[in-house]
Amino acid sequence: MAQNDLVVAGIDVAKDKVDACIRALSQRRTFESTAQGRRQLICWLRRHKATKVVMEASGGYEREWAKALREKDVEVRIVDPKRVRHFARSAGRLAKNDTIDADTIAWFAETFVEAPGQAYDAEREKLMQIVNARQGLLEMQTELQNRGEHSVPNVVQRMQARLLKKIAAELATLEAAIAAMIKATAHFAELAEIIQSVPGLGEITSAGLIAAMPELGRVSNKVAAALLGVAPYDDDSGKRRGERQIKGGRRRVRNVFYMACLGAATRHNPALQAFYRRLLAKGKQPKVALTACMRKLIVILNTMIARGEKWDAQRHAVG
Repeated sequence: MAQNDLVVAGIDVAKDKVDACIRALSQRRTFESTAQGRRQLICWLRRHKATKVVMEASGGYEREWAKALREKDVEVRIVDPKRVRHFARSAGRLAKNDTIDADTIAWFAETFVEAPGQAYDAEREKLMQIVNARQGLLEMQTELQNRGEHSVPNVVQRMQARLLKKIAAELATLEAAIAAMIKATAHFAELAEIIQSVPGLGEITSAGLIAAMPELGRVSNKVAAALLGVAPYDDDSGKRRGERQIKGGRRRVRNVFYMACLGAATRHNPALQAFYRRLLAKGKQPKVALTACMRKLIVILNTMIARGEKWDAQRHAVG
């Protein structure tokens, strides 16, 4: 049985069905991805007194299941599939199918009882979807612009121009929706005011951090850097001292933060710009120096949000 007699279910989500497992009770069952299937899952969980469910992020297929469970007061945590897979490999579990995956997720959840996923916030999830949709459009825009650098028939050029014009219009619509949602949501507006007080960080960067890093202000500085994916990790063994490298983190928000930090460190934020130049003067490669700036800035933001204070060039000096 899990710690404190907590009954945890692991759920492997597919497009047409889910496989559920309660390892502590040796219970396993499959449910169809229908309204009836969701009701049956809830009844099954109640019958076995399971009060917590852990599932992997599955390209959006997990959302309806999570919503239905939360509406019935079942705690749901959605976790990174890579963490579950690494956990399975570390345990020597190499086979993979839906039933095994459900069992592995349940085992993972029992091992890490404190649910290694983000706490649910309906408004934050909605904001995240809009922010991700905007990022997807930006990637499409970049791809089309890159294609435009090559010689193509006129009909293709006109098609690309029409698409780029449409994408630009849709980007403006999404950005307006993001701004309106943040303004209308009190705790988002408070966070945005703090984040945007930092020279170089605008509405889009602020929205990305609010959506993807709700832990800011509630975790240690080391954890904040690790969540963004800018924390250096040791690579030592015996007398060998390997090069420190960043690993993991949340790629999408890191990409957004990278671009904002690039502008801040080279143009918009005198304090960060001075720090960046000192690193370059010491012989650091530009990307290494910029990563250090990202780490420094996310730590400052974490402290600012924890204290509820805005940017102050003297108080938040970048050493």
